[in-house]
Amino acid sequence: MARAALDRLPPQFAGQMGEIVLLVDEWPDKEVLAGLGIDNPYELTGIYEGLPLTERSIEHSGTMPDRVRLFRRPILDEWAQRGDESIEHLVAHVVVHEIGHHFGLSDDDMHALEEMVE
Repeated sequence: MARAALDRLPPQFAGQMGEIVLLVDEWPDKEVLAGLGIDNPYELTGIYEGLPLTERSIEHSGTMPDRVRLFRRPILDEWAQRGDESIEHLVAHVVVHEIGHHFGLSDDDMHALEEMVE
């Protein structure tokens, strides 16, 4: 589902993705939660780990690839609680939101990109 959402990105975004690694984990790890000040692991459905394109310079070449991590159990829990949309739609929403961080997008821009992916 996450890869399908990535495949639906508009060409102007898909062509600028670079080498982003997409991972699906059961839960966020304790270090990530602590770093974000989150106590409840159900509150984090995904995270972008990297440096947004808007903040990069030549000095950042040769670094590890950026990552988007999705957390399966929190996503499933949110989907079950909402009950008003498909799991595919929710996964696409999380993926687009995290990819939006890669591009340094605002929340409004992320919503516009999400509509392009649907």
